[in-house]
Amino acid sequence: MMRFLLPLSVLLFATSIHAEFKAGAAVVDITPPKLPVLVNGGMLSRYVDKITTRVHARAIVATDGKTELAIVVADSCMMSREVLDDAKKMAAAKTGIPAERMLISATHAHSAPASMGCLGTDPDPNYVPFLKEKLVEAIAAAQSAMVPARIGFAKANAAEFTALRQWIRRPDRVVEDPFGNKSVRANMHAGRNWDDVTGESGPEDPDLSLISIQTKDGKPLAVLANFSMHYFGDKDIGADYFGLFSDGLQKRIDPQGKMVGMMSHGCSGDIYRVDYTIPEKDRPKPTMDEYANGLLDIAVKAYAGIKYDETTTVAMTETRMVMKYRVPDKQRLEWAQRVVAEMGDRLAKTPTEVYAREQIILNERQQTEIVVQGVRLGDIGIATTPNETYAITGLKIKAASPLPHTMVIELANGGDGYIPPPEMHAWGGYNTWAARSAGLEINAEPKIAGAAIAALERVAEKPRKEWKLSDGDAAKAVLALKPAAYWRLNEFTGPVAADASPHGKDAVYERDVAYYLAGPQSASFCAGDVNRAPHLVGARIRSRLAGLGNRYSVSLWFWNGMPNDGRDTSGWLFSRGDDHGLSVMSDHLGIGGKSGHTGKLIFFSGTEDKSLVAGKTEIPRWQWQHVVLVRNGAKLRTYLNGALEFETENAAAPSGGECFFGGRSDGDSPWEGRLDEIAVFDRALTPEEIARLRVP
Repeated sequence: MMRFLLPLSVLLFATSIHAEFKAGAAVVDITPPKLPVLVNGGMLSRYVDKITTRVHARAIVATDGKTELAIVVADSCMMSREVLDDAKKMAAAKTGIPAERMLISATHAHSAPASMGCLGTDPDPNYVPFLKEKLVEAIAAAQSAMVPARIGFAKANAAEFTALRQWIRRPDRVVEDPFGNKSVRANMHAGRNWDDVTGESGPEDPDLSLISIQTKDGKPLAVLANFSMHYFGDKDIGADYFGLFSDGLQKRIDPQGKMVGMMSHGCSGDIYRVDYTIPEKDRPKPTMDEYANGLLDIAVKAYAGIKYDETTTVAMTETRMVMKYRVPDKQRLEWAQRVVAEMGDRLAKTPTEVYAREQIILNERQQTEIVVQGVRLGDIGIATTPNETYAITGLKIKAASPLPHTMVIELANGGDGYIPPPEMHAWGGYNTWAARSAGLEINAEPKIAGAAIAALERVAEKPRKEWKLSDGDAAKAVLALKPAAYWRLNEFTGPVAADASPHGKDAVYERDVAYYLAGPQSASFCAGDVNRAPHLVGARIRSRLAGLGNRYSVSLWFWNGMPNDGRDTSGWLFSRGDDHGLSVMSDHLGIGGKSGHTGKLIFFSGTEDKSLVAGKTEIPRWQWQHVVLVRNGAKLRTYLNGALEFETENAAAPSGGECFFGGRSDGDSPWEGRLDEIAVFDRALTPEEIARLRVP
């Protein structure tokens, strides 16, 4: 028998391909040994001298034989980059793991000791050095516990446990900011009073994700969970629902063992547990234990179906970026200096004093360095942001990830404040007020999201996915009728509203828009996905369709955010004419308000309301409706939810192709609410064709 000797280089290559995946996990108590202790999470400084639940740092260390990395989740509100850089340097010296291969994140418990300064609270000087040592201890303990392992992923829908806390206020209910300006068009918890608001400012992320690590023979080692819900709330020192969930995972999955359960913080900057879309009397009011146990029920069910991989590639990359602060102008700085001078040496007692002090801090610092990371564990990706990141940003990153499974951990490797999408800065509110809690440049969100996606591309060694929602039966029915243009309005951001028809007639979002909220009839419009829609904040969508003529049809879905009697005209859905004021040759479709035809469809053509006609059906607020306007020469028909609502004749037919959705051509009573699935046809649709647009 002949034997062949392979070259050493081939043997080494084969060994590297089949390098063994190993992992270890550990829990270290980080409860402060000295009380009282400063606690983050409030506007003003506070000391706490009681402990409800002990707080911990939980760590995983993993390697594929080539790359070794550490992932730590600590029960903390926020940890500064400077503190974490120190801890990583100390841990690298002890373990040999490079500092840039360490991910350390905070759970964002508002009842944990303060390790960084924010708003009215300074870091606790005794706790910070203690925390650094304990983070090092957690990483070293996890490393020493490494054994051959396997890994798997699961994702479950936990929508009932998360909701939007950031709501858009009515244009006539704008309130003041701490600087004395009437600028707050959107703010957290504004949805408590339905009469003040028009709707949520963004989507939620319902994904409860799990990364499970076991020994090769199936013994649980660790489960790293990720969920987007801001915090529950506790009076004294405690780990919030994050700690209850983490401990509950261990007790339910490995009651006799030492498995490490970990709950990391998903993108929750605009998220809370109370669903303000539900009437207050009907809202669930769980205790923290009940809330954590409800999430655990979902997690354990998903865990049972996990499949595992033993040949896992481990990779990690890090990007450091310099970000500018939004520093005060001369007038605001002088105001802040006067306020702080009057305070003297005492602590801030009011939000005004807090934000005055923050202006001086931002002005002194001017800029900061932030850290963004991408991690790969087999076919699982983890992206990080050092911010309180909105749910829409997490959804953007997940949608673009080149890996099959992805979670996004926020408040990782730093605590650099809220990063609303750029369009939301114009609406003001707590999440935009310049401070260390929300002080980064206006374009921080797209830069950080882009860096996170790029990091995932590097560790996956694949390009990002091209994002596109699927076409369900309703979308296919619209396309089958061959529209001149069809805007599905599923964008994550503007200004372009893409035409889904073959004609390339993209429209433009004008000004203030909240993107990617839930749209109508998801199962019909998007097979397996959530149909998405923009919320227009007094904005319009504008398009030019040359050659439309005086025989055309418009089909669209709408969701009115205003009370029917909130203003003279509730809002305009569609207008065709020019943008220089009302023209004799123009059509306008809207909803009446307190000046007449309250809550009913209204239409007029020309420059005056003398030709106005109205429907017979009062349309409820905050419900999706479908309308079709058909002009066939001088004859007009309007259908509401498939039924003829009114018909009239008006010879003043527009001849131009300028179309506005969500506003009239002269800007009167712009739409406050959502629009979706807008299709324009260059012919008069028949009743039979209109019926085909109403796919159940």
